[in-house]
Amino acid sequence: MSTARCLLDAIPPENRARLLDEAACEVPLILDARLFEEGRRADRFWVIRSGRVEVDLHVPGRRAAVVETLGRDELLGWSWLFPPHVWHLGARVIQAGRAVEFDAAAVRSLCEADAVLGRAVYRFVAETVAERLYGTRKRLLQLYGPRAEAPEA
Repeated sequence: MSTARCLLDAIPPENRARLLDEAACEVPLILDARLFEEGRRADRFWVIRSGRVEVDLHVPGRRAAVVETLGRDELLGWSWLFPPHVWHLGARVIQAGRAVEFDAAAVRSLCEADAVLGRAVYRFVAETVAERLYGTRKRLLQLYGPRAEAPEA
């Protein structure tokens, strides 16, 4: 796996400058703002610079269930990369801060035009998804996995 913790660190410097110039801008993360909603079009993504964001799952008849909390240098969103480009989860800012926001269509276009950039972006996103799925699996096992029986006295 890559040792890069942040998407921008995983991209070669010459490609990073082009990506930031052509497809990104810095934005505020406003407390309690919903960044995206499950089922809506995934047309952007973020690298969090400061602040914290909860990723949640809609539960009918109940409050959304928090799946994960993300912070500094973490990638927020990957549904933009895979057709049909629809969010599978939602996200809400729980601590104000700043993020680099990327235009998903522009990033996909740049990745198609530049194999080095495309490989770096796709690899980082795939590694991030794999790491988070593994973390989710561990949390589910802690919650619902078999428990060791207490020894009888």
